[in-house]
Amino acid sequence: MARKKVRRSVKKAPQKWHAVPLKGSFMVLSIMGFLITAYLVYPKSTNYGFAFMIVFIAMFIASMISMTKAPTPQ
Repeated sequence: MARKKVRRSVKKAPQKWHAVPLKGSFMVLSIMGFLITAYLVYPKSTNYGFAFMIVFIAMFIASMISMTKAPTPQ
């Protein structure tokens, strides 16, 4: 009977988290998406409106983090 070699995973040290620079259009899309959802989708379907607004809020927060923490290209 042949025995298989077992590979043991080597734990690496945690790497530092780096924010990725996002385009300005990402923030504009999040703001416009939130407003369109709030005025058009939410009154007709509360569940879909609420879900879309959460997504656009998350996009806006990601763009704010990217704007403050991302390295600036030189």
